[in-house]
Amino acid sequence: MQGNLHEQFLEGWVGVIPPGYSTRAAATPLLLPGKAVYTSTEESKKPNGEVRQVSHGKDVKVREMRTADTILNIIQDRGKRQLPLDDVYRQLSNPDMYLRSYAKLYKNKGAMTPGITEETVDGMSMAKIAKIIEAIRQEKWHWTPVRRVLKDKPKGGKRPLGMPIWSDKVVQDIVRSLLEAYYEPQFSTHSHGFRPQRGCQTALAEIHNVWVGTKWFIEGDIKGCFDPAC
Repeated sequence: MQGNLHEQFLEGWVGVIPPGYSTRAAATPLLLPGKAVYTSTEESKKPNGEVRQVSHGKDVKVREMRTADTILNIIQDRGKRQLPLDDVYRQLSNPDMYLRSYAKLYKNKGAMTPGITEETVDGMSMAKIAKIIEAIRQEKWHWTPVRRVLKDKPKGGKRPLGMPIWSDKVVQDIVRSLLEAYYEPQFSTHSHGFRPQRGCQTALAEIHNVWVGTKWFIEGDIKGCFDPAC
């Protein structure tokens, strides 16, 4: 698929849609009588005031379907309140999570870069999503070894990079989004590296606005941190 065909796929125009799946809001059924119940679980309060999640059987009536963004918002809310999080693995069976990651990744230049196979973003379809989900449900999903390439460093030397296949990229992004939604609200406000809406500029802004009495800084770097141990 090229150009706006990727956008058409997201709208349901392109791809084989297996029975029971939809390109829109085909989310895992979520039980949400309030804000704290999700993915066939609900919260109940113990006598001491603690909150726990109670799993239900398959016969529980589904009240409302939720999209990937709604699920992540609920997970983020639990992270803010530092409540325990269950049924994370179940979210990997939600087709809407795959469409969300696809929409995020397909514009990247690396989407057309193959790993050890020829698979790229152009092979994406609802049938492929269903196949991945089925493998994960049956616990038969296996990560494919990455293709190792060496990139030149600005100051000399080589930096090893791993090129995963497209399917692995999508699943990786789903796992990242689930963990990020839960743990991001709990991270320190003074941490700026590798976080959404944070980076060098926000770190410099904090230094300028808060660290007004600081005269000098020490910069450190671990040489060969990610090089092989042997």
